Amino acid sequence: MQIEEIWPNYRARIKAFLHSKVANPADVDDLLQEISIKVFTGLPTLSDPSKLQSWLFQTADRTIIDFYRKNARAKTVDPEDLWYSSDDPGIRQDLENCVEPFIRGLPAETAKLLMDIDINGMSQKEYAKAHGLSYSTLKSRVQKGRDDLRKAFDDCCNWTIDTRGNIAEYHLKSDNCKKC
Repeated sequence: MQIEEIWPNYRARIKAFLHSKVANPADVDDLLQEISIKVFTGLPTLSDPSKLQSWLFQTADRTIIDFYRKNARAKTVDPEDLWYSSDDPGIRQDLENCVEPFIRGLPAETAKLLMDIDINGMSQKEYAKAHGLSYSTLKSRVQKGRDDLRKAFDDCCNWTIDTRGNIAEYHLKSDNCKKC
């Protein structure tokens, strides 16, 4: 496996993941660069190529945690209290494989919006400007689209949520749900 083959396939997804955890776009770009270096240097140590996606997102998780730890020294935030520090990477990977198929099952306009913003990492402001929408209108559409996506997941799965709002486990409601 070569980084030149892997990074283009995952860069946008990792950037979207970073945008969901870090508010400042400049910090997102810095973290993305840091993650790319970690991937480049750590890829030769990955023994099981089938775990590539999980390894990439664990690397991103650890980088985000390190970022908040470094910044927490100046603030009173305890990095151990960050909600995603206890995320189960296996559950996240399983469910991540369902996101794009579920999005593609939504109406075309909603699917394009969520693919561009949540998967490909386009900012909402950029999307609104490119499509001639007001930012507030776009935010409403994104929220509705995400609600529709959540409904698609709810239609297929039963969830167990922990006290922090994270998915602790999930089970398919029936064998008929094979959208992902």
